[in-house]
Amino acid sequence: MAAVFGRRLRRGVMTAAVAAAAVAALSASQAPGVSAPHTGGGNSAADRSDDNPPNSATGPDYYTDLPPLDSPTDDPTAPPGTGGKDGEDSGIPATVLDAYKKAAAEIGTTKPGCNLDWQLLAALGKVESGQARGGDVDADGTTLHAILGPPLDGNGFAKITDTDGGSYDGDTTHDRAVGPMQFIPSTWEWAGRDGNGDGKKDPNNIYDAALAAGHYLCRADRDLSNASDLNKAILSYNNSSDYLATVLKWLEYYRKHSHSVPDGTGVLPKHPSGGGTGSASPSPSPTHRNSDRPSDSPTTKDPSKKPPKTPSGGGSTTPGGNTGGGGSDSPGGTTPPPTTSPTQSVTKLADAGTGGLAALQDDSFSERVKVKAKNAAGSAVGSAKIRFAVVGDTDATFSGGATSATVTTNGSGVATAPALKAGKKTGQFKVRATVVGRNVTGLDHTATVTARADKLARADTDPLTCEAGGTFDKAVELKATYKGAAADKVAATATLITSEGDATEADKGPYFKDAEGKTIRTLKGLTTDADGHLTLPKLYADDTTGTFLLRVTTTGGATLDVELKVTAATAS
Repeated sequence: MAAVFGRRLRRGVMTAAVAAAAVAALSASQAPGVSAPHTGGGNSAADRSDDNPPNSATGPDYYTDLPPLDSPTDDPTAPPGTGGKDGEDSGIPATVLDAYKKAAAEIGTTKPGCNLDWQLLAALGKVESGQARGGDVDADGTTLHAILGPPLDGNGFAKITDTDGGSYDGDTTHDRAVGPMQFIPSTWEWAGRDGNGDGKKDPNNIYDAALAAGHYLCRADRDLSNASDLNKAILSYNNSSDYLATVLKWLEYYRKHSHSVPDGTGVLPKHPSGGGTGSASPSPSPTHRNSDRPSDSPTTKDPSKKPPKTPSGGGSTTPGGNTGGGGSDSPGGTTPPPTTSPTQSVTKLADAGTGGLAALQDDSFSERVKVKAKNAAGSAVGSAKIRFAVVGDTDATFSGGATSATVTTNGSGVATAPALKAGKKTGQFKVRATVVGRNVTGLDHTATVTARADKLARADTDPLTCEAGGTFDKAVELKATYKGAAADKVAATATLITSEGDATEADKGPYFKDAEGKTIRTLKGLTTDADGHLTLPKLYADDTTGTFLLRVTTTGGATLDVELKVTAATAS
């Protein structure tokens, strides 16, 4: 790592506070109350779940170049490319920058609780591949030359035999990290995303890789606006305190200084971690400002090079998860004393006054789920993390389109879920509350989505007439629709009203009969069938002649007045 420390001395040493924070973050990630690193290759079913993400998404190689630190000698007026505060290091290739912003925007819609900033993707992309080798991509975002890490053959790194038949990395013997965000093939197989809408999930495409990286970081209901969750997310990408410190530094830098540069003109990094020479290192190009770049072709790792530093507890940073004991990356291998977090002390969840959860299709629920976290003594637990999830056959979501959200309890131990929004599917589903990382019995709340109609119409246009004292020959047939589609299972009410301006029930004129043959003029509990059709029972007429109105209303506000005419009886 001599080159790394030399770089730091030349470009400005990281402050002790930042370095200490990075080390503390790694130590905290291994403390009680936080999921411990998985052993093994990171490819088991357990490793693939949202609550048990693998310990590393990428290969072990990354670039340790640090951004320039602000100093009194920086010239804030210097133009891009001259090394000022917004100089060449802040330039991000246009297509690569677009991919980061689009990925963050999409995740902002699908996982709003994650609070992913595009600058974090940019920081990772800088460290992993130098922003796809300075923007060496085509117009669709696919790399023009393969970006591959060294073979994971156990020579200084973990040994991962081939898992993809060479389809991603071209290596049928061992796996290699692939693409701008350096995904291991076995990780990409389940974590890959289609970010550019071409129907493919390609780790060599910056749009696909950036979206996959965003989803990977947001796993386990992380909130990246929280420093602890941010550190855990970065460490899950590559479990190394040096890596964490480097990414955080670039994140801080890009939040202050960034601008777009043409593809192929981005600044290329020079210093891979551990002095490795894997083919993730960029190759020279006429459009690149730096020419002292290793070859694009894969190279053999120099056996004289020392393997990357491993944590003092015997574990090693591997691309599929950390193996080894309980050591940490803190100086001297010291482990922080065990602590019990508020979340760890929760033993029970109780309802905290949730009202009835009911809404019409496409409407927002007026009530929100509220639960209270309690410890073994029955006392409220504040600052505990509660996960809310929408469970069941439904398209209802929380506001913003997410189906899960993590909320921290307030001082009274209460966590309130985000507002619910009904979709098109009707029926019941559940909102389940669980304690993050704890085997505590969850609490379910049942929610109901009711069908609605926004339009009612007669199924035919034939007049409805009857002689006084007789029976209407034709039944009233209606069809209900919602946004142009048949509205099934919609509740309706039919009432013979006094007049168009008076909706009270009429006391004379046409009528229905109940099961006992008694006269009734209001029918409740009607429901449309699967095709949205509604056929009313037979209508009768008393001795009153004239024109009468039958008003039918449905849930959702659809209303239709049907005209009924009663004529004088024909002489016998």
